[in-house]
Order: sequence, then structure tokens, then C-alpha cells
Amino acid sequence: MSRGRLFGSLCATVFLVNMARVVFAPLLSEFIDTFSIGEATAGLLVTLVWVGSAAPRLPTGWLLTRVPRHYVVLGAGVVLTLAATFASLAPGIDVLMIAAVGMGLASGVYFIAGNPLVSELFPETVGRVMGIHGTASQLAAVLAAPFVTVALGLGISAFVGWRAVFAVIAVAAAVVTFALFVTARGADLPQAGADDRDLLGAARTEWRTILTGVLILGVTGFVWQGVFNFYELYMLDKGLPPNVARNALTVVFGAGVPAFLVSGRLADRLPHVPYLLAVLGSFVACLFALVSVSGLVPLLVVSALTGYVIHSLFPAMDTYLLDTLPDATRGSAYAVYSASMMIVQATGSSFVGSLREAGFGYDAVFGAAAAGLALLLVGLVAAQRASWLPE
Repeated sequence: MSRGRLFGSLCATVFLVNMARVVFAPLLSEFIDTFSIGEATAGLLVTLVWVGSAAPRLPTGWLLTRVPRHYVVLGAGVVLTLAATFASLAPGIDVLMIAAVGMGLASGVYFIAGNPLVSELFPETVGRVMGIHGTASQLAAVLAAPFVTVALGLGISAFVGWRAVFAVIAVAAAVVTFALFVTARGADLPQAGADDRDLLGAARTEWRTILTGVLILGVTGFVWQGVFNFYELYMLDKGLPPNVARNALTVVFGAGVPAFLVSGRLADRLPHVPYLLAVLGSFVACLFALVSVSGLVPLLVVSALTGYVIHSLFPAMDTYLLDTLPDATRGSAYAVYSASMMIVQATGSSFVGSLREAGFGYDAVFGAAAAGLALLLVGLVAAQRASWLPE
């Protein structure tokens, strides 16, 4: 069986693990109403998904020094199936939080094992395949809000409302995990990571590359977590009708679909670090524009631009790391980077929720975040000019 079929199964799996992470955002207002919680608790729920996604990344990196990547990817599918089933049956917010951590765990395990596996399946076109793989992930984000809208309106079988969302994810995860098992068993698997057996040694050797990735995507991701998980509530605060506000997030994520494809190809052709810094600068400009505009059309236009720019950063960063890191350290160094980056960004939603309950407006919070990213960009540009950032 060809590597192409395995790649297709991996794309289906990344679609589901990312759906598990982003589907909580359009459901926040439902959770607030159902469980009578505030925005800080809602923000904590989303934070737990991303903490769950961060927590297993370093242990998974160690596991990959001893277990083939495709076995770990299969394990992620099993965890997602069980956690989504648990979420669909949750009687209260505490149980739902536990399920959210489990769904996050599945995504964290997958990305540490799946991303290096994808890059090693097609080593000559890392940017292109990471772009396609990222597009599959992004399609989940695009479909999350419409999926929630349909589920809330119809319900499925014995499940109603938001519980239907998690029931569907559980069933789909079981089917895709079985398909992945079949395609992996018959595929010609790469041996590029066979010599990657020292997690700490890889971290010591590649620390500058790891730190560069954490500074760029970790801090930017912290801001982005707070923005997109509260995007529906932010659009309501901006005066948009409820249905439009919920699906404004679809505009943001929809713009990310071409961003993954285009940015992946650009990352194959352009110098890595200057391209990353240019994308970061564009995101800062989009944030300043977002807090400055009002009205339906301007907000949707800026939302689309913001979505395109931020999602251009993800394949660019993965291409930089996976194309630059050598075979002997790739999996372990990527795991250390990914765990560190996720820990930095995971608390963004909780931070924004706490500031909101303290009385700060969304525009003030997001404007301050944009200013902070601008300062980071200035520092990174200076470091790049001084040749401190590895290229």
C-alpha cells in the first residue's frame, strides 16, 4: 500500500484531532447557559483543552525514541474516541473539563508523532505536504461553527444540543483510527527517525532553533488563543447579530484554508526566518485593525485577513523546524519545541476571560496584546540582524 494512502489517513486524523480542540470555542455560550458559569470558567474550560494538548508532548517525544511514530498516532485516535464519548455523556462542567483535557491529550500526542511522520514520508517537499496536512486540520476549524449550528438545531439520536457534537466526533474518530491502522500496516514506512534516541541530547543540540520557535509561535499563540476562543463573544460585543457573530469565526478559519496551501509552498522557497517575521508583523497589523474597525463588512473583511495571516504562520513554522532539524534529532527536538510552545500559549483564553471579568473591554485587551507582539517583533528583528536566530 502506498505512502499516499497513509498520508490520506493522517489527514483525516488531523482533521478530527483539531476539531476536538476548536469545537469548544463556538460552544462557549451554550456551556455558559447550560451550566450557569461565567466567562472566566468558560475560558478555563478552553484552556484545559490546550493544557491537555501541551501536557503529553514531551512524554510523547520520549516515547517516540522507543516506539514507531505510527503506533503513537494510533494511540491518539483511541484516546480521542474515548474522550469524546466521555464528553457527550458529561453531567456537569467538572466532568466536561476532564473530558476536555482528554480531547486535548489526543491532539497533543498526534501532532508530536504525526507531523514528523508526514515530513518524513515526503522529505523532498516538506512545505507542500505540511501545507496539505495543515489544510486538512484547518478544514475542521472552518466547519466547527456550522457543525455546532446544525447540532444545536437538530440533535442526533438520544443526544441533543451540544452533546451531539461530541457523539459525532467519537464515532468518526473510531472509524478513522481503524482506517489508519489498515493503511499503516501496509505502507512503506520511512526510517528517518531510527537514530533519534536521545530526547535531552537533541534539546541541548538544537536549543537555539527550539527557542526561536517558542518565541515566535508560543507568544503569538498565547494571543491567538485569547482572540479566537472569545471571537463569538467579541463579535457580539462589537454589535453583530448572534448568528453572524457565531459564524464570523468560520470566516476567520475559512481564510486559513488557502493560507496553509500557499504558505507551505512559500516556506519551501523563501528564507525561513525572514518569512516568519514578515508573517508575524502582518498579524500584529491585523490585530490593530481588528480593534479599530466596526460594522459588519469591515469586521468580516478584517476577520478574513486576520485568519489568513495567522494560519500562514503555522505551516511556515513547521516547515522551518522539520526541514531544518536533522534526522537524528528531528522528532525529539520537535517534541521539546512543541511542548514548550503549547505551555506558553495554553493559558491565553483563561487570561482573557479573567481580564474580562475584571472589567476590561475586548478592544483594550486585544489592543494591548497587539502592542506586546509588536515589541516582541522588534526584538526578533534585531536578533535576526545580529545573526542570533538560526537559519
